[in-house]
Amino acid sequence: MVSLTTNTLRTIAGAALFAAFGLGLTGCNEKKEETAEVVRPVKVVEIAQADTTRKLDYSGVVRARTDMNLGFRVNGKIVERKVDIGQRVKPGDVIARMDATDYILAVRRSQADLDAAEKQVQTTELARTRAQTLFNKNVTSKSQLEQAELSYEQAVSTRDSAVSALSEAKNQVAYADLTSDMNGIVTAINADVGQVVSSGTPVITVAVDGEKEVQVAVPEMDIAQFKVGKDVKARFWSDAALVLNGKVREVSGSADQSRTFAVRVSVPNDPRVLLGMTATIEALADNTQPYVSIPLSALAQKDGKQIVWLVDRSAGTVHSRAIKVADFADDGVRVADGLKAGDVVVAAGTQFMTENMKVKLAASSAQQASAETNAASADIVR
Repeated sequence: MVSLTTNTLRTIAGAALFAAFGLGLTGCNEKKEETAEVVRPVKVVEIAQADTTRKLDYSGVVRARTDMNLGFRVNGKIVERKVDIGQRVKPGDVIARMDATDYILAVRRSQADLDAAEKQVQTTELARTRAQTLFNKNVTSKSQLEQAELSYEQAVSTRDSAVSALSEAKNQVAYADLTSDMNGIVTAINADVGQVVSSGTPVITVAVDGEKEVQVAVPEMDIAQFKVGKDVKARFWSDAALVLNGKVREVSGSADQSRTFAVRVSVPNDPRVLLGMTATIEALADNTQPYVSIPLSALAQKDGKQIVWLVDRSAGTVHSRAIKVADFADDGVRVADGLKAGDVVVAAGTQFMTENMKVKLAASSAQQASAETNAASADIVR
């Protein structure tokens, strides 16, 4: 068994105390390192002076200025359709036929009525001539002559009525053929073979050749910016280089079920513009107040309010500021209140920001903020 002297024990205790003290200092240093303040680099965008105009973009479809909804002028069952969608038609072309059996029978009946009326006219004419001869010989009275004349006139009227009825019946037969009135292209088939339709029911829609236009739907917040005669530009998705000058031709006086107003824009007749193509109408509108835009990534929320994080360049810290958002667009957020020219806004990583957090603007970020002053921040959201 090993026995330790008093001096040895004191030496061991001192070494243990020194080691514990050293470990404590090491822990303090590590803790200090852990609590060292973090300076986070941020990407920013600088707000430029807001413009007083903004660009309105609305997508629409190229249409013919005049669409004919052709329908039969009589009731019946469709037995033949002679055109398809996309087929061209010209005046007089038969595009559909209806079963005309009943109308042909009506023609025969009217013809028989007319023949009978003709025979009645001949009979009453002979009676009138005979009555006139007897009256001249003082054989019959004046009243008998007048009665014969009235019978003749009545027969003539009946014959004239039969003539009109026959003409009407023949027209009904002709109306069983649906024909085009103008040059155009078939854009819709609304009724087909076997369907029973009433007179006036749209069967074929034909887009009339001539001027084309673009129809767009404009919400009520912007409809006041569209007046008849306003100059606009039309761009087409199928050809980015195709840009035409147009004029607002018609503005709907009431909103439809989607709470938008139909606006029709006339465009020049260009062979590259085809019916059904998608177009974008661009117009400039005066703002009731200036707006600025920020990237969507710069928008954040705090306590249920929409905010942005502003950078204080002198202190190198960020602070939140509540803003009023006007609307959203594909390329950013349009801000109505809360920002002014010269404000530096954190453009990305807003979820990591806290009040008075230390940040630094990298050289590239500072250059970007200056470059985007006129390119991004002052753009008006379409």
